[in-house]
Amino acid sequence: MDQRRTWNPLQEQAEQLAAALPPLLAEAEKLAASVSLGVHGRRKAGMGETFWQFRRYAPEDPAAAIDWRQSAKSQHLFVREREWEAAQAVWFWRDASATMRFKSQLAETTKADRATLLALALGSLLLRGGERIGLFGHERPPSSGRATLRRIAHELMDSDDRALPPDVPVNRSAQIVWLSDFLGAPEEIERAMRRLSAAGALGNFVHIVDPAEEDFPFEGRTRFDALAGKESELFGRAESVRDAYRERFRAHAEAVANLARRFGWSYLAHRTDNSPQLALIALYAAIGGEAAQRIA
Repeated sequence: MDQRRTWNPLQEQAEQLAAALPPLLAEAEKLAASVSLGVHGRRKAGMGETFWQFRRYAPEDPAAAIDWRQSAKSQHLFVREREWEAAQAVWFWRDASATMRFKSQLAETTKADRATLLALALGSLLLRGGERIGLFGHERPPSSGRATLRRIAHELMDSDDRALPPDVPVNRSAQIVWLSDFLGAPEEIERAMRRLSAAGALGNFVHIVDPAEEDFPFEGRTRFDALAGKESELFGRAESVRDAYRERFRAHAEAVANLARRFGWSYLAHRTDNSPQLALIALYAAIGGEAAQRIA
């Protein structure tokens, strides 16, 4: 019997992914540590110890919730509400389609790697704040603890090539961080948005862009080959279509932003030649309830 090891392409790919994982996690943790924004408050009613406000008593409130001292000051009954301090589930969805593997000479990383870095860095910050995080579409429920971050990193690096979030149940008021270049069919993206919003989920779009996609720096005879499929286009003078292309790209980006805002989701655009730190700060602020700005 031949005891020599046979070549297994899947095993080789798995070993390459495993080798890349520790540096990626280390980079994400370093990025998270550089932000150091602290724990963001959850200003909503619920179980907790911190007093938030008084409100009028409602028939469905238990009698034990009435604050008799405050009620004695007026003709109405009042309930003492406390600030909600329970951990909130935050789900990540990173587009793994072929276009996310693109990297031009103007960038140092692919769109997929930058999206993964931002997801893991944000996850690290949220875990430090006591949140629960999970990867959308996976069977494991959101959880806390540092082991969760390593598990999600493995799942992200070993994910399939799906672009859109799967049609699976989601808890109401869950936060979803959707990282993508949004180059898929607009109607399919909107369909997924409607489904998630109808379930009561809150969302955050992170639009990952390679600088060459936005600037179109190409000149002279240039061939463009599709990353997925066999489509190809040859231009004798690529610069001749630059203005038209840039206008079309701007319109596409604005359409994605408008789609997010129409459903009440935040929108953040990030170029892979820019610092991920600014994007992480804006995204973390958006998760905390503040409006994300296009500063990344």
